[in-house]
Amino acid sequence: MTRSSLFAVLVVISIGSLLFSGCASQSEAGTKIAFARTTIDVGIVVSNVEKSAEFYNKALGFTEVPGFDVSAEMGGGSGLTDNQPFKVRVFVLGDEPTATKIKLMQFSEAPGKQVDHRFIHSSLGYSYLTIFVSDMTASVERARKAGAVIVKKPYQLGGNNYLTLVKDPDGNIIEFVGPAKSN
Repeated sequence: MTRSSLFAVLVVISIGSLLFSGCASQSEAGTKIAFARTTIDVGIVVSNVEKSAEFYNKALGFTEVPGFDVSAEMGGGSGLTDNQPFKVRVFVLGDEPTATKIKLMQFSEAPGKQVDHRFIHSSLGYSYLTIFVSDMTASVERARKAGAVIVKKPYQLGGNNYLTLVKDPDGNIIEFVGPAKSN
Protein backbone atom coordinates (compact mmCIF):
# COMPACT_ATOMS: atom_id res chain seq x y z
CA MET A 1 0.00 0.00 0.00
CA THR A 2 1.44 3.37 -0.98
CA ARG A 3 1.87 6.25 1.43
CA SER A 4 -0.79 8.33 -0.29
CA SER A 5 -3.29 5.47 -0.44
CA LEU A 6 -2.77 4.65 3.25
CA PHE A 7 -3.26 8.34 4.09
CA ALA A 8 -6.46 8.34 2.04
CA VAL A 9 -7.67 5.13 3.73
CA LEU A 10 -7.09 6.59 7.20
CA VAL A 11 -8.93 9.81 6.36
CA VAL A 12 -11.77 7.92 4.65
CA ILE A 13 -12.10 5.61 7.66
CA SER A 14 -12.26 8.62 9.99
CA ILE A 15 -14.83 10.37 7.81
CA GLY A 16 -16.72 7.12 7.23
CA SER A 17 -16.89 6.48 10.96
CA LEU A 18 -18.36 9.92 11.51
CA LEU A 19 -20.86 9.51 8.69
CA PHE A 20 -21.86 6.01 9.76
CA SER A 21 -22.37 7.04 13.37
CA GLY A 22 -24.33 10.05 12.15
CA CYS A 23 -26.52 7.98 9.83
CA ALA A 24 -27.22 5.48 12.59
CA SER A 25 -28.46 8.27 14.82
CA GLN A 26 -30.72 10.11 12.38
CA SER A 27 -33.95 11.44 13.78
CA GLU A 28 -37.25 9.67 13.08
CA ALA A 29 -37.86 12.11 10.25
CA GLY A 30 -34.41 11.29 8.84
CA THR A 31 -33.70 14.91 8.08
CA LYS A 32 -30.81 15.67 10.39
CA ILE A 33 -27.59 13.74 10.81
CA ALA A 34 -26.07 13.92 14.28
CA PHE A 35 -22.31 13.70 14.46
CA ALA A 36 -20.45 12.73 17.60
CA ARG A 37 -17.87 15.40 16.71
CA THR A 38 -17.77 18.11 14.08
CA THR A 39 -14.01 17.85 13.60
CA ILE A 40 -12.08 15.05 11.96
CA ASP A 41 -8.75 13.41 12.76
CA VAL A 42 -6.17 13.15 9.98
CA GLY A 43 -3.65 10.33 9.73
CA ILE A 44 -0.37 11.09 7.98
CA VAL A 45 2.19 8.43 7.04
CA VAL A 46 5.64 10.02 7.19
CA SER A 47 9.16 9.00 6.23
CA ASN A 48 10.69 10.11 9.54
CA VAL A 49 8.31 10.32 12.50
CA GLU A 50 10.79 12.15 14.75
CA LYS A 51 11.45 14.86 12.19
CA SER A 52 7.73 15.22 11.43
CA ALA A 53 6.80 15.28 15.12
CA GLU A 54 9.23 18.15 15.64
CA PHE A 55 7.75 20.00 12.64
CA TYR A 56 4.11 19.64 13.73
CA ASN A 57 5.05 20.71 17.25
CA LYS A 58 7.56 23.51 16.67
CA ALA A 59 6.61 24.87 13.24
CA LEU A 60 2.83 24.56 13.52
CA GLY A 61 2.20 24.63 17.25
CA PHE A 62 0.47 21.27 17.72
CA THR A 63 0.83 19.65 21.16
CA GLU A 64 1.68 15.96 21.48
CA VAL A 65 -0.71 13.87 23.56
CA PRO A 66 -0.56 10.15 24.31
CA GLY A 67 -0.65 8.05 21.18
CA PHE A 68 -1.45 4.39 20.69
CA ASP A 69 -0.24 1.19 19.07
CA VAL A 70 -2.05 -0.73 16.35
CA SER A 71 -1.38 -4.46 16.36
CA ALA A 72 -0.63 -6.45 13.21
CA GLU A 73 -3.96 -8.23 13.73
CA MET A 74 -5.94 -4.98 13.87
CA GLY A 75 -3.96 -3.42 11.02
CA GLY A 76 -4.65 -6.39 8.76
CA GLY A 77 -8.13 -7.18 10.06
CA SER A 78 -9.35 -3.62 9.52
CA GLY A 79 -7.67 -3.23 6.13
CA LEU A 80 -5.36 -0.42 7.26
CA THR A 81 -2.16 -2.39 6.58
CA ASP A 82 -0.98 -5.70 5.21
CA ASN A 83 -0.69 -7.09 8.76
CA GLN A 84 1.92 -4.57 9.85
CA PRO A 85 1.81 -3.21 13.38
CA PHE A 86 2.44 0.48 13.88
CA LYS A 87 2.62 3.19 16.51
CA VAL A 88 0.54 6.35 16.17
CA ARG A 89 1.80 9.62 17.62
CA VAL A 90 -1.04 12.06 18.21
CA PHE A 91 -0.87 15.85 18.10
CA VAL A 92 -3.71 18.24 18.92
CA LEU A 93 -4.49 21.78 17.90
CA GLY A 94 -6.12 23.06 21.08
CA ASP A 95 -7.21 21.98 24.54
CA GLU A 96 -10.86 21.19 23.97
CA PRO A 97 -11.93 17.52 23.63
CA THR A 98 -12.96 18.02 20.00
CA ALA A 99 -9.72 19.73 18.93
CA THR A 100 -8.29 18.71 15.57
CA LYS A 101 -5.90 15.77 15.80
CA ILE A 102 -3.02 14.88 13.52
CA LYS A 103 -1.92 11.24 13.78
CA LEU A 104 1.64 10.59 12.59
CA MET A 105 2.94 7.13 11.80
CA GLN A 106 5.99 5.64 10.10
CA PHE A 107 6.43 2.21 8.50
CA SER A 108 10.15 1.40 8.56
CA GLU A 109 9.63 -2.13 7.21
CA ALA A 110 7.50 -1.00 4.27
CA PRO A 111 7.97 2.70 3.58
CA GLY A 112 5.45 4.21 1.20
CA LYS A 113 6.12 5.96 -2.05
CA GLN A 114 6.59 9.70 -2.14
CA VAL A 115 3.82 11.49 -4.01
CA ASP A 116 4.21 14.66 -6.05
CA HIS A 117 3.44 17.64 -3.80
CA ARG A 118 4.60 20.39 -6.13
CA PHE A 119 1.05 21.73 -6.49
CA ILE A 120 -2.28 20.64 -5.01
CA HIS A 121 -3.27 19.21 -8.40
CA SER A 122 -0.05 17.22 -8.89
CA SER A 123 -1.44 14.02 -7.34
CA LEU A 124 -4.86 12.62 -6.69
CA GLY A 125 -6.15 12.33 -3.14
CA TYR A 126 -6.02 14.64 -0.18
CA SER A 127 -3.72 17.49 -1.07
CA TYR A 128 -3.44 19.91 1.84
CA LEU A 129 -4.47 20.83 5.36
CA THR A 130 -5.88 24.23 6.24
CA ILE A 131 -5.06 25.81 9.60
CA PHE A 132 -6.87 29.02 10.46
CA VAL A 133 -4.49 31.30 12.34
CA SER A 134 -5.11 34.46 14.32
CA ASP A 135 -1.78 36.05 13.31
CA MET A 136 -0.30 35.17 9.91
CA THR A 137 2.89 37.11 10.56
CA ALA A 138 3.65 35.24 13.80
CA SER A 139 2.61 31.87 12.32
CA VAL A 140 4.89 32.24 9.29
CA GLU A 141 7.77 33.43 11.46
CA ARG A 142 7.33 30.48 13.84
CA ALA A 143 7.30 28.04 10.91
CA ARG A 144 10.35 29.71 9.33
CA LYS A 145 12.33 29.57 12.60
CA ALA A 146 11.50 25.87 12.89
CA GLY A 147 12.93 25.25 9.42
CA ALA A 148 9.67 24.85 7.49
CA VAL A 149 9.70 25.42 3.76
CA ILE A 150 7.64 28.54 3.08
CA VAL A 151 6.34 28.18 -0.49
CA LYS A 152 5.83 31.91 -1.18
CA LYS A 153 5.23 35.11 0.72
CA PRO A 154 1.72 35.51 2.17
CA TYR A 155 -0.90 36.02 -0.55
CA GLN A 156 -3.53 38.65 0.22
CA LEU A 157 -7.04 37.21 -0.05
CA GLY A 158 -8.83 40.46 0.66
CA GLY A 159 -8.85 42.98 3.46
CA ASN A 160 -6.32 41.83 6.02
CA ASN A 161 -6.75 38.11 5.30
CA TYR A 162 -3.86 36.14 3.85
CA LEU A 163 -2.98 32.65 2.64
CA THR A 164 0.49 31.15 3.09
CA LEU A 165 1.61 27.66 2.12
CA VAL A 166 4.27 25.77 4.08
CA LYS A 167 5.49 22.21 3.57
CA ASP A 168 6.19 19.54 6.15
CA PRO A 169 9.36 17.40 5.98
CA ASP A 170 7.73 15.04 3.42
CA GLY A 171 6.47 17.91 1.27
CA ASN A 172 2.83 17.78 2.41
CA ILE A 173 1.20 21.17 1.96
CA ILE A 174 -0.25 23.04 4.92
CA GLU A 175 -2.01 26.34 4.30
CA PHE A 176 -2.32 29.04 6.90
CA VAL A 177 -5.32 31.36 6.48
CA GLY A 178 -5.80 34.45 8.60
CA PRO A 179 -5.00 38.09 9.23
CA ALA A 180 -1.52 39.57 9.28
CA LYS A 181 -0.72 41.60 12.34
CA SER A 182 1.98 44.22 12.47
CA ASN A 183 4.94 43.80 14.76
